[in-house]
Amino acid sequence: MTQTASKGQDFEAVAAHSPQAVAEFNDHHSSLLNRVQHRLHQTPALVPLIVLVLSIAVFGALLGSKFFSPFSLTLILQQVQIVGILAAAQSIVILTAGIDLSVGAIMVLSSVVMGQFTFRYGLPAELAVVCGLICGTFCGFINGVLVAKVKLPPFIVTLGMWQIVLASNFLYSANETIRAQDIEANAPILQFFGEKLRIGGAIFTYGVIFMVLLILFMAYVLRHTAWGRHVYAVGDDKDAAELSGVKTDRVLISVYAISGLICAFAGWALIGRIGSVSPTSGQLGNIESITAVVIGGISLFGGRGSILGSLFGALIVGVFTLGLRLLGADAQWTYLLIGVLIIGAVAVDQWIRKVSQ
Repeated sequence: MTQTASKGQDFEAVAAHSPQAVAEFNDHHSSLLNRVQHRLHQTPALVPLIVLVLSIAVFGALLGSKFFSPFSLTLILQQVQIVGILAAAQSIVILTAGIDLSVGAIMVLSSVVMGQFTFRYGLPAELAVVCGLICGTFCGFINGVLVAKVKLPPFIVTLGMWQIVLASNFLYSANETIRAQDIEANAPILQFFGEKLRIGGAIFTYGVIFMVLLILFMAYVLRHTAWGRHVYAVGDDKDAAELSGVKTDRVLISVYAISGLICAFAGWALIGRIGSVSPTSGQLGNIESITAVVIGGISLFGGRGSILGSLFGALIVGVFTLGLRLLGADAQWTYLLIGVLIIGAVAVDQWIRKVSQ
């Protein structure tokens, strides 16, 4: 007993004279480059925003008021409104580490359904619009079921859906275009997103306003709701998310269904943009949306990125397209520079991802 008490006193004596400071680990390798890397990792939309501002500054310096006029800047928004809406649909899919090659085809089919249900079957245009939105949502739902339940790769599923929807579009419409004059006279609501709103020298369309509001709404949902956090969790590590209680299959199905719904809205906006219902329009929507998302800093590996970045990516493409056109450059230079941006964006993403490893 005495020996035990003595040991206790010795321990207390040693503890009383021991250093009280908590161990600290200094990172001697933390440089400016490392801090920039961490900053970009925390704010993925920062890179495309910087590129967007720099591209506007460069073309503004080269073209002056010809580029910086309110008409030119709002024209860029009008030109990218369809791609921006599709990019929102593509973004939530890529955030789950998937990809959707069918977004463009679903958009066109939805627009064709809206037009055909109005002019072939005589449905009220408002009801035809609802049918088109349901069609797009259903196509996305099928994609989600095949990916989540059947466990097929998203690339294969959406590649197949792209071909099926594209063929269905041409077979159903008989490759006929519904003229803008007929739509304007009998179903003007189909052209709703093409109506213009003038503010000074700037011209906005309801499609542009819808695109911006959609991106802001989806950004809020992804960052501040449980569903949004589950989307990021599934993309980061699906197995870990499932072990933590996330219903991953339900999340994936909802993501693809919502993507299809957004594509249907893009189809409605497409009618407003071109004025007519054409089964041959918007065929490059899938490639253009992926381009905007990649340039916008959303990781193709899933789980990282901001949907705001996809809007910046779409705007970057729009700025390059209009700027080079005003400079009188060959259109091929646009594709060349966009290709460089895509490869550069993926390289930057790989570099930023090293922070989390």
